[in-house]
Amino acid sequence: MNRTTTSVWSFAVSMALALVGVVALDAQSIGGSAEGKKLKNPVAMSPASIAAGKAAYTKNCAFCHGPEAKGDGKMAPKDSHPSDLTDAKWDRGSTDGEIFLVLQNGAGPDFKMKGFKAPRVSDTDLWNVVNYLRSVGPKK
Repeated sequence: MNRTTTSVWSFAVSMALALVGVVALDAQSIGGSAEGKKLKNPVAMSPASIAAGKAAYTKNCAFCHGPEAKGDGKMAPKDSHPSDLTDAKWDRGSTDGEIFLVLQNGAGPDFKMKGFKAPRVSDTDLWNVVNYLRSVGPKK
């Protein structure tokens, strides 16, 4: 093989590997993974958990998703379109585990919403946010 052909093949293989990595990462990040569906919320829904979740939401999420979780936060990055977390349709999965993974890992594929992994936000606080969102979202 000549140098040009080798470069083209190297580039093609690199792009294919990058695409596989993005698809795998996106499947995890959007929460719709088998892992997210199996993940159970270890924090019981309670007034204390909901209050702690609301406090963590207000500190970390309200800037983009808005004070009422309607997706209308004033500090959302331009063209980011944060989700309305109170509507009946959850695009990135609807189980507690799927929501937790989106909070933890961020919202793909472009990750305008970055993840809130510990130590930034503790896992317990993320589960509390899940419980808070359940309290303001659609009722089952």
